[in-house]
Amino acid sequence: MKIFAQIARIVVGVIFIFSGFVKVVDPVGTGIKLEEYFEVFSQDIPALQGFFMFFAHNSLTLSLIFCALEVILGVATLLSYRMKITSWLLLGIIVFFTFLTFYSAYFNKVTDCGCFGDFLKLKPWTSFEKDIFLTVFILIIFAYRHKYKDSNLHAVMALTTLVSFGIGIYAIRYLPPIDFLPYAVGKSIPDQMKPTGIKPILEYTFLNKKTKQEVISNEFLMDTTTYKYVSSVTLNEDKIKPKITDYFINDPQGNIYTDSSFIGNKLLFIFKDIKDIDADQLAAIKTLDKSIEGTNIQSMVLTSAIQTEFEKFRQENGLTIPYFAADATVLKTMARTNPCVILLQNGVVKGKWGNHSIPDKEEITNQLK
Repeated sequence: MKIFAQIARIVVGVIFIFSGFVKVVDPVGTGIKLEEYFEVFSQDIPALQGFFMFFAHNSLTLSLIFCALEVILGVATLLSYRMKITSWLLLGIIVFFTFLTFYSAYFNKVTDCGCFGDFLKLKPWTSFEKDIFLTVFILIIFAYRHKYKDSNLHAVMALTTLVSFGIGIYAIRYLPPIDFLPYAVGKSIPDQMKPTGIKPILEYTFLNKKTKQEVISNEFLMDTTTYKYVSSVTLNEDKIKPKITDYFINDPQGNIYTDSSFIGNKLLFIFKDIKDIDADQLAAIKTLDKSIEGTNIQSMVLTSAIQTEFEKFRQENGLTIPYFAADATVLKTMARTNPCVILLQNGVVKGKWGNHSIPDKEEITNQLK
């Protein structure tokens, strides 16, 4: 039992550190997933709608706590730090996430649980199986919790806590220090919109007319006398699908500008929401736009706000930058802060700045060299 308990401690510790880290560098992304879950719960359980919507509105705070806690618990488990308390917290958090992944898989509500952030996408049932695997190991840790020899590495745990929350707060105020998204610096948006060229791997299901049993085959069975086609599944769908499928922008008149945004140097100002735009940040954006007039850099605002509302906002604040409509989900993926500045050169992301680090002309032009 002692050997299994030590193995379980190491396995759980490593997985929690890895899972927590890839999420704490982007707590906004995890917050979006949590918000989706709570909104689904509020719809499925109307009697508790107010309860779940409260958590939905505070999903970012919960995300920061959960992501940092995963890293902290992972380190505590590896170091065998206060295992009685740690084991209870491990059990509580795995029960919570196992419920979420089961709910996703069984009811097909939130198809990506975000277990490993945007670093690794898992299918709903795969996520649930992963959590069941972890639950077994955590139950071993829980059963053995009184027999672990606790360490006294208080300073290490204090530093881990500060670093974990520090990374998360930095990512929220600025941008993820490590960006796993398809709109990260250095990536080409148009290239990621093209078909991958990978051939689909299909798995066919047939019904044997004689035995009345289902037959699964990697080839299409042409013997229609013996077999009846039932269905087919693409096994490598996640690999053949382009990474970006929903980038689409149009002007207020409905003219499509998707391809045009990939020509030359474009400075995109992302306004996901116009309700909470900081006046100083808006002033910095206007100053930046004014400073690049006459250069080969074209400014564009991308927003998911209702056209009439944005037009009113634009006039009230003297914003003269041409604006274009984009899907809200796309903008959430492109920009983790509101507003956000993205520099494109022929569709390649050359620079990305959050709302607390809006650049000046010199910084913009340096990225194009």
